[in-house]
Amino acid sequence: MELTTWIVSVVVILAIYIWLQRPDPRLPPSPVRALPIVGHILSMSRDTRSQLRAWRHCCGDIYSLYMGNTLVVVLNGYDLIKEALVTRADIFSDRPSLFVDMASGLPKLGILFSNGAVWKEQRSVSLSILRSFGMGKNVLAEKIQEEIDCYMEVLADLKGECTDIEVFTSISISNIICSILLGQRFDYEDKTFQDLIHKSRDLVSEQEAVSLINFFPWLNFLPGDLFKAKKLRVSYVSLINMFSDVLNEKKHFSDSNDVSNFIYAYINKRNQKIQSGISTSLDDQNLVKTMCDLFGAGTETTSTTIYWCILYILNHQKVQDKVYDEIKNKVGTFRTPTIHDKSQLTYLNAVIMETQRLASIAPVALPHQCSEEVTLKGFTIPKGTMILPNLDSVLHDKDTWGEDAMSFRPERFIDNDGKLKNPEQFIQFGIGPRACLGESLAMMELFLFLSNMFQRFQFLPPNPCSIPPLAYKTGVVVSPLGYEVRVVKRI
Repeated sequence: MELTTWIVSVVVILAIYIWLQRPDPRLPPSPVRALPIVGHILSMSRDTRSQLRAWRHCCGDIYSLYMGNTLVVVLNGYDLIKEALVTRADIFSDRPSLFVDMASGLPKLGILFSNGAVWKEQRSVSLSILRSFGMGKNVLAEKIQEEIDCYMEVLADLKGECTDIEVFTSISISNIICSILLGQRFDYEDKTFQDLIHKSRDLVSEQEAVSLINFFPWLNFLPGDLFKAKKLRVSYVSLINMFSDVLNEKKHFSDSNDVSNFIYAYINKRNQKIQSGISTSLDDQNLVKTMCDLFGAGTETTSTTIYWCILYILNHQKVQDKVYDEIKNKVGTFRTPTIHDKSQLTYLNAVIMETQRLASIAPVALPHQCSEEVTLKGFTIPKGTMILPNLDSVLHDKDTWGEDAMSFRPERFIDNDGKLKNPEQFIQFGIGPRACLGESLAMMELFLFLSNMFQRFQFLPPNPCSIPPLAYKTGVVVSPLGYEVRVVKRI
């Protein structure tokens, strides 16, 4: 009798569990059944972008995943992503709470992770400051060119020997952001600068390891540091403290007429609002967090794009020849290319755009969150749902880019009249109010760096018979596996 009772109890429990696990027909479909407690986490592969692509084929443009008990809705295709992030931006522009933001000690501040009025003001003011640097005396271009000259010296000193240029490139781009934020560049051997770079790279490299803590916060309290949470927190707090120290040194010497760096310009904007009696979120904590946001985002994406571009060039030497011929014919070899040459170098611009499209280095960018329940494509998206816009599904879409969408072909960005074209589906910086605010800066950096690099050097594989493969590693950004290149001086 006891055995019968036990069997019946088990059957009843299983029946109740299966009934409770029935997919909610109001929600977007899921590719596979979610497991208890872990959801779809065990179904995820190491290569997330390939996994999301496969699940799109299975479920369509919108589908649900459960990361633990957190509902995540993945959006695919330009029309759907645009509808959510542009047409209905008021509902889909929030950020969820993420561990990396909590670890900073300044959660929900700055630009990347804030919401509501704080986010709108921080973004608006930061964008205004960056735009002002690009006008008048063209401060941005001057700061970029100053750094490029130093970078060119580093490349020349390699004397054609095989090397991995990833670290050099990252350091140089970081120095530009420092110059904009702090009003000064650093010698590459400066200990403070090296520490800044080290902490920033730790933040990027460890974020994938801590991603599970976003869905299972209790993992943060396990002994040891299996998920690198403690290391990430130490790095982020150190970065915050470093920017805080610089701010404390500079803010007492600010001149209301001096807006030559981001700190002074931000303080000037804050003082103007306070003097006008306008309530504002422009304070020291938001300034420090914003500087961290700009430093991290502004370094990693641009340097990784340059690293990808050189790898594509190694695999397509004829493209490099065409770029050099264009520069030689339009600019010459006896003066440095400037931002004023951008409109003349159509093919180089197409190479940059094709690199951004095909590399798609931030395929899901930072997650969004629904601020209220909403219906999208006939499905109910509950309030608080995490939203992942899959940019790969747009940038690699064969309907837009052709059957050779996964091939490196810059000509797809040039029309029949030889002019550069920019399809609306080219959303490499995201789309909507949360799109990257540093787009103009990044495009200026990419053009100036790569035009100077291709004018002065030829990039060759270490061995003509063994070209580095187009392999990548996934993380906060998708970057190439490390490779070596010979940087040979042309002039």
